[in-house]
Amino acid sequence: MRAPAMLRWAAAGLALLALLAPAPAAAFYLPGVAPTDFAKGDELLVKVNKLTSIKTQLPYTYYSLPFCKPNTIVDSAENLGEVLRGDRIENSPYVFQMREPKMCQIICKITVTEKEAKELKEKIEDEYRVNMVLDNLPLVVPVQRPDRNTVAYQGGYHVGVKGQYAGSKDEKHFIHNHLSFSVKFHKDEDSELSRIVGFEVKPYSIKHQYDGNWNDANTRLSTCDPHNSKFVINSETPQEVEVGKDIVFTYDVRFEESEIKWASRWDTYLLMSDDQIHWFSIVNSLMIVLFLSGMVAMIMMRTLYRDISRYNQLETQEEAQEETGWKLVHGDVFRPPVNSDLLCVFVGTGVQFFGMLLVTMIFAVLGFLSPSNRGGLMTAMLLVWVLMGLIAGYSSSRLYKMFKGAEWKQITLRTAFLFPGIAFVIFFILNALIWGEKSSGAVPFTTMFALVLLWFGISVPLVFVGSYLGFKKPAMEPPVKTNKIPRQIPEQAWYMNPLFTILIGGILPFGAVFIELFFILTSIWLHQFYYIFGFLFLVFVILIITCAEITIVLCYFQLCSEDYNWWWRSYLTSGSSALYLFLYAGFYFWTKLQISKLVSGILYFGYMLLASFSFFVLTGTIGFCACFWFTRMIYSSVKID
Repeated sequence: MRAPAMLRWAAAGLALLALLAPAPAAAFYLPGVAPTDFAKGDELLVKVNKLTSIKTQLPYTYYSLPFCKPNTIVDSAENLGEVLRGDRIENSPYVFQMREPKMCQIICKITVTEKEAKELKEKIEDEYRVNMVLDNLPLVVPVQRPDRNTVAYQGGYHVGVKGQYAGSKDEKHFIHNHLSFSVKFHKDEDSELSRIVGFEVKPYSIKHQYDGNWNDANTRLSTCDPHNSKFVINSETPQEVEVGKDIVFTYDVRFEESEIKWASRWDTYLLMSDDQIHWFSIVNSLMIVLFLSGMVAMIMMRTLYRDISRYNQLETQEEAQEETGWKLVHGDVFRPPVNSDLLCVFVGTGVQFFGMLLVTMIFAVLGFLSPSNRGGLMTAMLLVWVLMGLIAGYSSSRLYKMFKGAEWKQITLRTAFLFPGIAFVIFFILNALIWGEKSSGAVPFTTMFALVLLWFGISVPLVFVGSYLGFKKPAMEPPVKTNKIPRQIPEQAWYMNPLFTILIGGILPFGAVFIELFFILTSIWLHQFYYIFGFLFLVFVILIITCAEITIVLCYFQLCSEDYNWWWRSYLTSGSSALYLFLYAGFYFWTKLQISKLVSGILYFGYMLLASFSFFVLTGTIGFCACFWFTRMIYSSVKID
């Protein structure tokens, strides 16, 4: 393929990206720049989102259960990240008027069928929560912490609870059919306009009673009647889920003025009560970095000031025998490894991952990826990944040309399709399982087509452009010549066994991140907010340093023992941290999660396998690049006869 043709493909791909992503462009949204002002009496539209459960990890649409429906159900526009997360935002019959409290508002009455009763009981059994949104704020349930005088917030309220009547041992299912909403607002001092800064609810289960025949417009409840000062304040007479029985849905809404300003309204949701643990994580990781940095500094000083100076001067026989290990393999150290093509592909993909994480994290740290934009982070990561195809192609082709490769188009195709192909197959299989469960988490065909379009229409052409530019540049020349006949590698000590050093090498990079990893897994699988990107960026920097230093240390010891097969081993040394990540994911599954369904377990381990593979590619590439720089530096610093 000629360069002009590839450039046209890339230009067309970028134009396609602009067309595909009008909504995702809003992901780069600074918190606090687009408030909505409401006058007294203005209509507030409550929207409903998916039903979620930490026990099944399978989201469902709100109206998959027999809740009250508006006259017409309208779907809200969703970006790519929201669809992939399973968000399905729709309108609801809950309509408020700003700063006008309402008590005992009847929404509807339903008669439960056998199928509906079964579905409700299943959702209550699996502890599903109902999620709602008002002015882009998620609904939360305030919970008093028993161990400290603070309030924690849980996203959404439970569909219902299991319990027993007094004097009975039979377990029943009760639905939360009365919602007591609390809308917090901040009033402007100079005007009557207000801004919403909080959206809370207390759910109750109550078996409503009424006199006479049911009439939607005029029925007055005897269990909840503001005219008789009768309000719902507890669930002493709960509403059981029974076939053929009526359920009346009601709600209250109160408005509470708050000192919290609009720009700070997310602070309540993102409040870090355990930031000391994060600082402990940082200090723990820094200790590992300091230890490794000391070893690397010692090796560097020894290499640069002792080895190199002695190699360039006359030595005694005893000194030569002790110190010349790594110099002896100078004629083989840059010999292309076995499966060098695959190594080039993995390095190119790792550079693509590194670029994606770095750019996304910088935007997140600067505040451009606000939690108020649901799916914004995932959308941004996908789009940046696609654009980073340029540096993936460039990196793989540069390394490929150094290995004297000639088929650059072949290596380009493998770079463009290997990792995305594996990820797509795993994702497709998991999506089929979700679809089989009739969950809203199943990605629709149109979104799947959009993902394929991003891959083939933008990523692949950019990989080709990058590869063409990289292959056109002069090849990187090794600092020493390679012998025609490979040198025989002496028998290695047990502690220099490749498998042993590779497994040892992955422990420290994993140890530098595992505490923060706990919070990331909690955010993903226990549906909690994660917005401490400052901590995450620090941990990411520490991970880079740790991967680089442990690989350099072990590579130096390997070369000193006259083993020159460092290419793949440097990649696998730091990349083996992914194995520990996957093992930790298994530990987290058994100790922290309550997943019992087979499909949910397959989903968890499927996604964690994909995450571990991505971590392997990232950390392996960091270690390889550090080792590549190290070997070039030390061998270019000595005189070779």
